Amino acid sequence: MTVSLRTRRTFLATAGAVAATGVSGLLVPARAQGLAPTSSMRGGSNNYRPGAPIVDRIGGGGFWMTGTVHRAGDGAPLAGQRIQIWAHTTEGHERDPQSHGATLTDANGVFRLEMPQIVPAFGQPHGHLAYDSGDFQTVFLRPVMRSANETSLTADFVLQPI
Repeated sequence: MTVSLRTRRTFLATAGAVAATGVSGLLVPARAQGLAPTSSMRGGSNNYRPGAPIVDRIGGGGFWMTGTVHRAGDGAPLAGQRIQIWAHTTEGHERDPQSHGATLTDANGVFRLEMPQIVPAFGQPHGHLAYDSGDFQTVFLRPVMRSANETSLTADFVLQPI
C-alpha cells in the first residue's frame, strides 16, 4: 500500500520552487558570457604611422588582408571603423610610407584591403594591423603566416569601449 503525504508544507515548497525556477528549471534566462576584448600583440606597433591614409589598395595588390571588428561584451559588429594595415612586401619594407594604408569596416564589421604579397621580415612572414580611431581602446596586431606562399591573412578585432 502506497501512502501519499500531501501536506500544506510540501505543496508550498513545490509551488515555490516552480515559481522561482520556471518550467525550464532555470532561475534566470541563459546568457552568453560576453566577448572578451582583443589584447595588443607584442611587436604589433613596430613601424606604425599615425594617420596613414585610407586607400583602395596598397601598391600593386595580389595579397588580401581581411578581418572583422566587433564590440567587446555583446559582440555587435562595428561599422565604419578605421583599420590601418602595413607589412614587409614584395614592393617595400614595413617602415616605408607606401607600405601603409587604412580601410574602413562595412555594415557587418568586415574589412578587406588588397596589398602586395607579404614576404618574411626577420624570418617570419607577418602583417601589422591597428585600430586607433579613438572610440575604443587602441589595439595593435601582428599575425604571423604559416607560409610565405599564402595569399591572404585574416585578423579579427574585439574592441573595448573607452
